[in-house]
Amino acid sequence: MGKIIAIANQKGGVGKTTTAINLAASLAVLEYKTLLVDADPQANSTSGLGINPKEVETGIYECMIDGANPHEAVIGNETLKFLNILPSHIDLVGAEVEMVSIERREEKMRDALQKIKNDYEFIIIDCSPSLGLITINALTAADSVIIPVQCEYFALEGLGKLLNTIKIIQTRLNPRLEIEGILLTLYDSRTSLGNQVVEEVRTHFKKMTFNTIIPRNVKLSESPSFGIPVIVHDAESKGAISYLNLAHEILDKNGLSK
Repeated sequence: MGKIIAIANQKGGVGKTTTAINLAASLAVLEYKTLLVDADPQANSTSGLGINPKEVETGIYECMIDGANPHEAVIGNETLKFLNILPSHIDLVGAEVEMVSIERREEKMRDALQKIKNDYEFIIIDCSPSLGLITINALTAADSVIIPVQCEYFALEGLGKLLNTIKIIQTRLNPRLEIEGILLTLYDSRTSLGNQVVEEVRTHFKKMTFNTIIPRNVKLSESPSFGIPVIVHDAESKGAISYLNLAHEILDKNGLSK
């Protein structure tokens, strides 16, 4: 049975989608059957794997709202045979409004993913930059959550609110939800601010913070425009190596290294 990991932070521009795509790809390269779930109406994970969101007929939206079969919505990856995606499209924007009056509205994503959970060793959910109903669905469906925090000014802004939301979900909706770790992203070793943020986060959150730090990297920025993960774009880049290290760290933490 697969482990479901949500990538969440209501703050935009912290590297959620970059992390979701490249962590999923790294796990796939290590031959763990992995599903990437695009739970963001912007559908950047979908386009980041070379799929045009406008051509998606069945995605996570239809699985949650219409009860569509997720097996039929999943799309394979031509380059990485262990990687599949459950895509998104713009209609997901309306899901929050449509779900307001639905019974058990916070559990619709969990219901959908339970149908395919046994097909994968890892399911990675790319959340939208908000604490709305879609993100709450993702956290209710997940076994754990990775919180990307950028190594920049205001890095810890909003983190307390997110941690509070996680506590509420643990209490009311998903008692098994754990924090997989806080991931430092967009790190520039040349700046004193970057190093200061690393020190501050590690001081405050100690064991909760991953050892792996994701650097600012040109190849990481370029790869989505080619519709491929960075490990396919340039396997020797700092970005690719960092996400591979993160995958190994998660595998070790869960006692799953092959």
